[in-house]
Amino acid sequence: MCATTFTPEMPDIIQLLPDSVANQIAAGEVIQRPASAVKELLENSIDAGSTSINVIIKDAGRTLIRITDNGCGMSPTDARMSFERHATSKIRKVNDLFSVRTFGFRGEALASVASIAHVEMKTKRAEDEAGTLLIIEGSEVKSQEASACPNGTTISVKNLFYNVPARRNFLKSNNVEMKHIIEEFQRSALAFPEIAFTLSHNGHELFHLSQSSTRQRIVGIFGHSYNEHLVPVKEDTSIINLGGFAGKPEFAKKTRGEQFFFVNRRFIKDAYLNHAVQSAYEQLLPQGSYPSYFLFIEIDPSKIDVNIHPTKTEIKFEEEKALYAIIRSAVKGALGQYSLGNSLDFDQEASFSIPAQPGQMPVKPSIKFNPEYNPFRPAAASSRPATSTRENWQEFYKGMAEALPGQTETFMDEKDLHAGSQVLQVNNSYIVYTTEKGIAVIDQQSAHEKILYEKFMDTFLKGTPASQQQLFPKALEFSASDSELLKEIEPQLRNLGFDIRAFGKNTFVVHGIPSHAPEGEEKQILESILEKYKENPGDLTGKNHETLAASLAKRLAVKRGTLLREEKMKAIAGGLFSCSNPQTSPSGRPVFVLLPYDELRKKFGN
Repeated sequence: MCATTFTPEMPDIIQLLPDSVANQIAAGEVIQRPASAVKELLENSIDAGSTSINVIIKDAGRTLIRITDNGCGMSPTDARMSFERHATSKIRKVNDLFSVRTFGFRGEALASVASIAHVEMKTKRAEDEAGTLLIIEGSEVKSQEASACPNGTTISVKNLFYNVPARRNFLKSNNVEMKHIIEEFQRSALAFPEIAFTLSHNGHELFHLSQSSTRQRIVGIFGHSYNEHLVPVKEDTSIINLGGFAGKPEFAKKTRGEQFFFVNRRFIKDAYLNHAVQSAYEQLLPQGSYPSYFLFIEIDPSKIDVNIHPTKTEIKFEEEKALYAIIRSAVKGALGQYSLGNSLDFDQEASFSIPAQPGQMPVKPSIKFNPEYNPFRPAAASSRPATSTRENWQEFYKGMAEALPGQTETFMDEKDLHAGSQVLQVNNSYIVYTTEKGIAVIDQQSAHEKILYEKFMDTFLKGTPASQQQLFPKALEFSASDSELLKEIEPQLRNLGFDIRAFGKNTFVVHGIPSHAPEGEEKQILESILEKYKENPGDLTGKNHETLAASLAKRLAVKRGTLLREEKMKAIAGGLFSCSNPQTSPSGRPVFVLLPYDELRKKFGN
């Protein structure tokens, strides 16, 4: 009920919105950022039957998005009608909604784009002598005239969000926005390998993809190394036809890698189906590792509903549980065939092979131990060999026992730590430390993370990174989207001790790494930092500094299950209790528990 009291003299208050306003409301759903416009225009070009699509971007789409295709083109009347709301060539009756296989069937994309940008369209059909030039600004048609142009369609979107300044102000940096554009481009290119695609940004060509097979397209987008990463997946049933590739277990990443689901060539996001793939890797991957996959599902359109989300990236399946079982079984079977095939193949990969024992030599297991070892002996008398690959810890931790500025009160002080303290490692994961007040049980990984985190944050604040220069600089190749993010965070990486420089399209040369980072893990460290940054994109200020420091600390910290020498355990304990807040790790987990001697005596009734 209206709050205003109705009287016969009052005019009617419900009115139809003007088309220009309705288009801008639709634009808020369909065109959320430049990447959204790229997605809609790419889908139109694909629907037009193109065999070649060229994408040109300037200033991450703020200034220009131009997409040229060699598709069927449009007549002058169709060119004008395509910018009307709900104008479509794909729907004639209600039942068509349940059999549509094309992309842009709602007829809102061009109308939405034209309402918030300056749009120029050139289009021509093969049978026409001349094409059509159409210019629209903010839903208003400025001109339409005949024009000489090649067969197909070229759409130029200029000054996106020029009349919606609030939306424009909420856009992220150019590198972040370009990353989203690259992701949309990759999804379209993966779904249609038979179409040639190019993508250029500010005059630099990022992708040049010729017509190819699906496997070649994956390699063309993500790099030559992926050629050995992939296991083919194939399963045809009465419900779906499934094809594509899954990543070999040994190439799984600690970060969510390239994971793609396509249904009738439409990219979708579905946590339920993702879980089906992940469960197929049970007992093949350690916890916290994620495989890559590129899976294509062909299904009867009447069995799905693609009309439940404005961007159509979510789909409702009629037989969801059966789909889950088929995907899990197909991926699991493909991985099993790959493993078995390697065991019988003379060209098998080393990572899946087990060296055969010499025929005449019996296997003699041996156990080595040091009968003189005493965990409570002073550190100088310890003779255990180091098993960690990170040496020179004593030098790294020199001075770490000194309290940091602004140190808060802790459960222990320096006298507690060094007055006849004894140390013992339990399960190669926990440090048991005796003090004057009680027994501390320390999680070695969380403690080391905390120490490194505070060190990196101190480095950020002081701007004095400790870096070790590489005698032989290493060239590392990343995906196009990751390359854009690396350029974004390069100044902050330098503050952490990295010396990296762009070299070519998607290649970076590492000249230096943080002084205590292990050599040979440069790419894994940078990938883990990137994944953490993807979870919190935006300006690298405030908490984003903390994100980078926490990510690097987690990667470099000594892991649970690593045998430590006595002096290293004491160094970790000393460094931990010099931190400003030793109780919790950067991720909020408890670092240690303290059992006071009074509590211990009570346990025994004393």
